[in-house]
Amino acid sequence: MTSDLPLPGLSDAAAKPDHKGHRERLRKRFIDAPEAMPDYELLELLLGIAIPQRDTKPLAKALIKRFGSFADVITAEIEDLTATDGVKEVSATALKVVREAAIRLARAPVINTSVISNWEVLLDYCRTAMATLTTEQFRLLFLDRKNTLIADELQQTGTVDHTPLYPREVVKRALALHASAVILVHNHPSGDPAPSRADIDMTRAVKDALGAVGIAVHDH
Repeated sequence: MTSDLPLPGLSDAAAKPDHKGHRERLRKRFIDAPEAMPDYELLELLLGIAIPQRDTKPLAKALIKRFGSFADVITAEIEDLTATDGVKEVSATALKVVREAAIRLARAPVINTSVISNWEVLLDYCRTAMATLTTEQFRLLFLDRKNTLIADELQQTGTVDHTPLYPREVVKRALALHASAVILVHNHPSGDPAPSRADIDMTRAVKDALGAVGIAVHDH
C-alpha cells in the first residue's frame, strides 16, 4: 500500500528550484571571475536585479537565442525587447542602462583631452556609440581651439541608408557653442561603409557652410 504523504524533503516547496540560492552563487562567481562567465549567465544576473522574484536563466537564454548575442540584446531597442515574452519595460530599461554605461565609459577618455592626439580612442568611442545602430545617425563632435571635445550631440536620425543633415543647423549650433572645429560622425547600418554621392555632397555643403564662418571640419 502506498502513501500519498510527501516524503521528508520532497514537499512542493522543497521541490521548487532554489533560484535565490542559485542567484547568490552566480553573484559570487561574478565577483570572483566576471570574465569567466558565459554571456547567458551575465545576462541572467543582470535580469535578476530587475526581476528579483523570478528565475531569469530561461529568459536570458531566450533573449540571446532571439537576438543572437549578449551585445545584440543590450543594443536592441526597448520595443523589441518588450516584444519578448517575459520582458517588461523595467527589465528592458535595465538592459539599456548597460549600453549607456558602456558608451559613457568609452567617451570618458576623450573628455578634456585633444581628440586629435587621441584619435584611436575617439574612434573606439564612436564605434561603441554607433556600430550596432539599425538606423543611420549623424553625430557632431564640437571642438574648441585646443581640439578639446566640448560637446557631442546627435544631430539627425534617418532610415537604414539615409540621414539628412542641414548645414544651417550645424553652423547655428557650432556658433552657439563657440566651437572652432567640428567632426562629423556618420554610421552605415546597411553594411556598406562607402560614402554615397548624397553623403559626399552633404559633407561638402556642411564644410563650406562652416568654413564661411571660420570653423574647420576635421573629419567625416
